[in-house]
Amino acid sequence: MWNFNIGCYQVCEKWLKDRKGRPLSADDIAHYHKIIVALTNTIRLMSEIDEVINQHGGWPDAFAVAPPAEII
Repeated sequence: MWNFNIGCYQVCEKWLKDRKGRPLSADDIAHYHKIIVALTNTIRLMSEIDEVINQHGGWPDAFAVAPPAEII
């Protein structure tokens, strides 16, 4: 979780660094918890998506479009 990046930012570290030098309020802690839950779900979904892509031929084959069937 700690090492998860969005763009070039390490999300958890950045959030805490932005609040360096001040005590965290109960609302801050609750918000940080929501960030952790969101990242946990994001990582889980990314893993599930990767698994489905691999089951369908990997990248980029999983996204290949079959040619249209001939109309008789």
